[in-house]
Amino acid sequence: MTSKASPSELAALGLREGAPGCGLVIDGKLVSESVLAEVAQKSAALGLKPGLAVVLVGEDPASQVYVKSKGRAAESCGFHSVQHTLPVSTSQVDLIALVEALNADPAIHGILVQLPLPKHIDSTVVLETISPAKDVDGFHPVNAGLLAVGDIARALVPCTPAGSMILIERAANALGIDLAGKEAVVVGRSNIVGKPMAQLLLSRSCTVTIAHSRTHDLREVVGRADILVAAVGRPQMIPGDWVRKGAIVVDVGINRVPGEGLDSQGRPKSKLVGDVDYAGAATRAAAITPVPGGVGPMTIAMLMSNTLTAAARLR
Repeated sequence: MTSKASPSELAALGLREGAPGCGLVIDGKLVSESVLAEVAQKSAALGLKPGLAVVLVGEDPASQVYVKSKGRAAESCGFHSVQHTLPVSTSQVDLIALVEALNADPAIHGILVQLPLPKHIDSTVVLETISPAKDVDGFHPVNAGLLAVGDIARALVPCTPAGSMILIERAANALGIDLAGKEAVVVGRSNIVGKPMAQLLLSRSCTVTIAHSRTHDLREVVGRADILVAAVGRPQMIPGDWVRKGAIVVDVGINRVPGEGLDSQGRPKSKLVGDVDYAGAATRAAAITPVPGGVGPMTIAMLMSNTLTAAARLR
């Protein structure tokens, strides 16, 4: 399937031509930049400064990087950005007390508790303490329930599937595809990505299958997909030749695997790959997200979008 959009139209949608013989590349960085620009514009016109509080417990290096990225994005959107960094020894009682204080703070419209939490803290209890109206991660059972019953207008939707849906819609637009009635397969059944992704696709009238590592004849199921979303966290679990020709492929997986050679300090290099064999799938898909540079940037952009939505509702 070839694009019905011109190169300039593709660029406006955040897509670009792939290598010869390959489908379109869905550029999550470009799309995220457009989302953030729109959020900043709407934030400036809102009449109040959206407030985002990020809570980090402990010193996990990856979490520290994510939190810093979220803080920079919030500031770029003109938000009031607050970070609470707590020692790893923080008790569950003290963490819940902080969340409850943020719930009551009128200057804070979005609360994010960075996961994973230390083992002595029950993350479910903490996340359910966050006010559903300020739950910009979209993990609270109230928001999950609203999404499950199709009330997306009232829900705060988890950021990764929300961003993935935007990428799918942009690819479909470029390809001239109507999503209604298309067969969508989501590989992965997590509460954070797989299940809400399926609900979003259902809201667009797709016929949706949730598959996973124990699905019988996964190759056959994947091969039916007009829209394939992979979110299992297993490097290149889905070979390229499983992908249906002309499919839209969104790869949520970010897996670090051994690379080639040594770095400047003599350590083995590593690289990031997705849950799909990109090289093989790109020759069959009509449009595909790369890893990195696909879904990843969209997650933070949608966090900012959710914060703006929460602020508009709470003002």
